[in-house]
Amino acid sequence: MTLLPQEIIKKKRDGGELSIEEINYFIRGITDNSITEGQIAALAMAVYFQQMSAAECRSLTEAMKSSGEVLDWSAMHLNGPVIDKHSTGGVGDKISLMLAPIVAACGGYVPMISGRGLGHTGGTLDKLEAIPGYNTQISSTRFKQIVQDLGCSIIGQTSNLAPADKRIYATRDITATVDSIPLITASILSKKLAAGLDGLVMDVKCGSGAFADHYSMALDLARSLVSVSPIPVKALITDMNQVIGHTAGHNLEIQETIDYLKLDSDDTDLHQLVLNLSAELLLVGHLAADINDAKAQVNQVLDNGQAAEKFAQMVAAHGGPKDLLEAPQKYLKNASFIEPVFAGQAGFIQSINCRHVGLSIIDLGGGRTKATDVIDPVVGYSRVLKTGQKVDAQTPIAMVHASNQETLNQAKNKLRNSFIIGNSKPKSTSIIIDTI
Repeated sequence: MTLLPQEIIKKKRDGGELSIEEINYFIRGITDNSITEGQIAALAMAVYFQQMSAAECRSLTEAMKSSGEVLDWSAMHLNGPVIDKHSTGGVGDKISLMLAPIVAACGGYVPMISGRGLGHTGGTLDKLEAIPGYNTQISSTRFKQIVQDLGCSIIGQTSNLAPADKRIYATRDITATVDSIPLITASILSKKLAAGLDGLVMDVKCGSGAFADHYSMALDLARSLVSVSPIPVKALITDMNQVIGHTAGHNLEIQETIDYLKLDSDDTDLHQLVLNLSAELLLVGHLAADINDAKAQVNQVLDNGQAAEKFAQMVAAHGGPKDLLEAPQKYLKNASFIEPVFAGQAGFIQSINCRHVGLSIIDLGGGRTKATDVIDPVVGYSRVLKTGQKVDAQTPIAMVHASNQETLNQAKNKLRNSFIIGNSKPKSTSIIIDTI
């Protein structure tokens, strides 16, 4: 039977279920450029409206994974599982920078392939590149060597890993088809499976600062990821209604990562998020007997400094400074303008529009509006308060870090408008909403 792109598009448009052969044909065409951008857009829109069955999504994921290089770790004879964590993106999300060295210190191997900032959410890759000398674009051979030697490495997606996903995503981004559960599932899993993983933990963000702003959507995505994946996956739905930790901005988040790993952080929400995600990853990798054992291991490598040492070794292996943990201020420069911003009235923080917080960082220069934009790593927010905290004329909701007075003033106004203040203290909520 002769396959035609337009017939495949028509079949999905009309609600039909695509066969493995049809999906493989379409993905091959995307990879060798015989399928046009218009045809990719048409199929993406058909999937957006007609959805995909779990079997279809599984076939799509496998085809996208196999469109390029798939890392094979068997020849390295690693003495532990190859495992990773992925987040759907948030504001102030520096968790990967903490989790990778923690899990490596506990005996796992974490080959983390991360992305850049997208929309209002920051990117792990951009944060690491704020460290002078840190090279995120290394060869697969060097990547595998660092993982074998240290247990963790964080790099950017290479051109050979899931190349079909790059074309599909670029088209989805400009055709209003980003928020399709089957396409999100296949995009995430194809890249993670191409890294040769034995297990994966998903951090599915839910709230005003997340792609999934409602619980039902986060739940659908979490269930889709777990059901479609051919390897063990655990999904945690986590709160993204406020900044993760107390900072947002590249240098500031690297500093907070260092503080956390050196036990200089008292943010209980941040620790609960890191602790639970790391512990679930140890369980997925069969490195712990149960959740209590897993959490004990995480706390142990934090307390004895092994996790901090792994982070330092990873930074140095990627070309960064060897003394970053000892002298971070030597490398993480401060903004020219740092001032507090106060709420419009005294009271308790009722809610925070986290998406607006993320967008305001882009206005400061800490994100991109187009791919060619250069990020300013020194800008952002520190000492950001949480929902339920009390504010008054002496208690700022955050410190603004800016490169000039104009963007500083704009950021103050935007941040102030992102915080809703009321007279009564709201009920506290857990950062871990659900586990799938």
